[in-house]
Amino acid sequence: MSAPKLFQPFDVGDLALDNRIVIAPMCQYSAVDGQMNDWHLIHLGQLALSGAALLTIEATAVLPEGRISHADVGLWDDATQAAMQRVLDGVRRHSDMPIAIQLGHAGRKASTQVPWQGGAQIAPDAANGWQTVAPSALPFTPGTNAPMELDQAGIDRLRDAFVAAAKRADAIGIDAVQLHGAHGYLLHQFLSPLSNQRDDDYGGSLENRMRLPLEIFDAVRAALPAHKPVTMRVSGTDWVEGGWDIEQTIAFATALEARGCSAIHVSSGGLDPRQDIPVGPSYQVPLARAVKQAVDMPVIAVGLITDFEQAEAIIGTGDADLIAIARTILYDPRWPWHAAAHLGASVKAAPQYLRCQPRQYRNLFDAPKG
Repeated sequence: MSAPKLFQPFDVGDLALDNRIVIAPMCQYSAVDGQMNDWHLIHLGQLALSGAALLTIEATAVLPEGRISHADVGLWDDATQAAMQRVLDGVRRHSDMPIAIQLGHAGRKASTQVPWQGGAQIAPDAANGWQTVAPSALPFTPGTNAPMELDQAGIDRLRDAFVAAAKRADAIGIDAVQLHGAHGYLLHQFLSPLSNQRDDDYGGSLENRMRLPLEIFDAVRAALPAHKPVTMRVSGTDWVEGGWDIEQTIAFATALEARGCSAIHVSSGGLDPRQDIPVGPSYQVPLARAVKQAVDMPVIAVGLITDFEQAEAIIGTGDADLIAIARTILYDPRWPWHAAAHLGASVKAAPQYLRCQPRQYRNLFDAPKG
């Protein structure tokens, strides 16, 4: 029996990963003034002991108005940087798992309530609300406050903010940076013709709609050391007729690869409430497969990947190079352990946990070094 592909090492640029399991960014809506706290230490700490290959910090706003909600994490000043540094120091004290960060801006989907309080948009003049911005003055849902269309000064400020946040991430030792171009947030809003109806150099043609996300990628890539991977998360389709689709995604992925993108993470949807998503196991994997057939850079698949054999098949058949899990690992924080046991592989475990190795899986845990 051949060794499982899911647990073979893999390199993303110069970053060596122990296996093919990536923990996707998951918003916790638990920050205060953009600053991480003990919840994030507990949350990220447990995931860093899971046996996965890479841990990605949740969508992190590059500007205060770029937060999805008032309780989102940010990285825009010394206070947010210091709070994140404290959390990372605590995690790294007990785990050597590489840590990436997803940098983003929510655009017209900003200024919302936390999900467990309904998640509705908050008006600019209400507590915890602010005026949103977007490529065009089109609200996400009818009847909500319209965003302000970004002018050139706003675009320049946005680009600078991404660069500044990336430099802060580098300063605190983040191992890789992912730019958030998916799920209907600002960079995705520029890409999709449904949300971008500009008539300047940033709107209209596909080339123009890709311009700002590519400019931001170029600026962030230039600001970071060459060895540090910069990746992009995209929505492969809006799931709405006339919107962003897989053909445009492939064109965008090809342009990113030519600029030195280290990997692309293919999700979908989030831009338009009219989306009609055929949700089911591996429902987004065909999007990753289509991108992988067009590029040489690593491709990450995500979306209702919950079963061990399912994950192994995605990697084994070449649909993607890595799989990302989010809700799956919230439900089962030891999912990589259980996948390794099921598939006959081994996985890292903290020395404090080695005694829990089940009798029937005597080779499950790698021996601690030193």
